[in-house]
Amino acid sequence: METTKPRKLPITFESDIDADKESASGSRKRQKEKSGSKGHVLEFIAIATIPMVLVLGNSMLVPILPDMQQHLGISQFQSSLVITLFSFAAGLFIPVLGYLSDRFTRKSIIIPSLIVYGAAGILAGFGAIWKSYAVIIAARAIQGLAAAGTAPIAMALVGDMYKGGTESKALGLTEASNGTGKVLSPIIGALLALIVWYASFFAFPLFCALSLAAVIWLIKEPESDKQPQKLKAYMQTIGSILKEKGRWLIPAFFAGSLGLFILFGVLFYLSNVLEKEPYNIDGVKKGLVLAIPLLFMVSTSYITGSVIKKNGVLMRWLMNIGLVAMTASLGATIFFFKNIYVFIGLLSISSIGTGLLLPCLNTMITGSVQREQRGMITSLYSSLRFLGVAAGPPLFGWLMDISDRIVFISVSALSLVALGLVFFLIKPDRQVA
Repeated sequence: METTKPRKLPITFESDIDADKESASGSRKRQKEKSGSKGHVLEFIAIATIPMVLVLGNSMLVPILPDMQQHLGISQFQSSLVITLFSFAAGLFIPVLGYLSDRFTRKSIIIPSLIVYGAAGILAGFGAIWKSYAVIIAARAIQGLAAAGTAPIAMALVGDMYKGGTESKALGLTEASNGTGKVLSPIIGALLALIVWYASFFAFPLFCALSLAAVIWLIKEPESDKQPQKLKAYMQTIGSILKEKGRWLIPAFFAGSLGLFILFGVLFYLSNVLEKEPYNIDGVKKGLVLAIPLLFMVSTSYITGSVIKKNGVLMRWLMNIGLVAMTASLGATIFFFKNIYVFIGLLSISSIGTGLLLPCLNTMITGSVQREQRGMITSLYSSLRFLGVAAGPPLFGWLMDISDRIVFISVSALSLVALGLVFFLIKPDRQVA
């Protein structure tokens, strides 16, 4: 009778089991990270559409301001109000909508804001057809109110959704998207003007609809497990934050606001100067010239946002280098503003400085507070940025009436003040929270 020998089973050591578990766990983790990375890309794209839509609200109209003066019979100052009133209304309402976004949700503010923004663009377009400056101005004020609920709230949303290096990258991309809109919008505005000078107004609803679809379908907002504060307690908390951190927050607000004041002031200056003797640059060609300095700012913003990774030491270096570049280049324009090639080159260097500065400020300000107060703090910052944009065109126009050289003496002096404030008062920790 044949006996069956017991079959030897493979010996399994604990280390083998642990290794298998670790391998399986690592595989799942890599798969999750890969899936999460894809999800982040779609979310980044959706978030990036919001500041791009916002910036089109101003930059796309800059090339057509001289045409508006001609067709409506208005002054240079009146045409500048089309930019200024939009930005002023946004600056006033940003803190209000920031508070509401803290109390409710970010998307509940962003979505209706995009709808109103697009609808007001249609109203402005009909105002242009009717040759009614009053209707255009009223529509622009409504657009500004709606703009308050777009990009500033998106910045707070980024802080809610991401942490660490991912947050810095998302904020850098948001600033780059803002800049990309600035680069493309003068060209888009000039191209649309080939159809009819007011075509840009009717383009707003299209851009808003695309952003609206992206926000609704691609962004999943994280839920907050904390009860929102009452208004009185909320304002007391904000007051205590400013009291505690105002020493560096206020200079940061000023520097960010100044960067956009200079940017939009220079765009307004160029838009008016390029069409005159001896340049005679108009249409799409003018849009391309306006886009050159902005392209440098966009590229620098994206790279800066990608590399800082909440590194406080690096941020401090980049902010100061950026402001030195702005001060030196704007100071040089005092002597070279009549040479268009050197002038555009110097403005490009200044834009690189702005691109180094803004992503660092965004990251520091967004990370300076808890989620429950983030909407208000970022909204205060965005409000001051908008007021900077609002002040740019009319103040540059006023200074241009005095002297072109006075324009650049003034902005280089302001950049030097900002450099001093940032150098002495903004000293982030080695690792920003």
